[in-house]
Amino acid sequence: MDRIAKLASQKAVVIFSKSSCGMSHAIKRLFYEQGVGPAIYELDEDSRGKEMEWALVRLGCNPSVPAVFIGGKFVGSANVVMTLHLNGSLKRMLRDAGALWL
Repeated sequence: MDRIAKLASQKAVVIFSKSSCGMSHAIKRLFYEQGVGPAIYELDEDSRGKEMEWALVRLGCNPSVPAVFIGGKFVGSANVVMTLHLNGSLKRMLRDAGALWL
């Protein structure tokens, strides 16, 4: 859990993902299209990926990926992020975290 918290606080937007996950790909693309360059950690390519995946599940992320952190705080997985995007809250969160300038 400490490693998740440390990694999540190193950039305005952090996504824990799996390279083979379609929803992870969609969420990464959403952020890129917003003009945000998130830090991305591919759990299936990390030697401690399984350990981090269990920590994300304990944090309440189910399924475990994609797990999105904005401003060092856990936001949620794909459903939550898409809901925030559709209702307009995501842009505000990204601006508040310093991930967007406009």
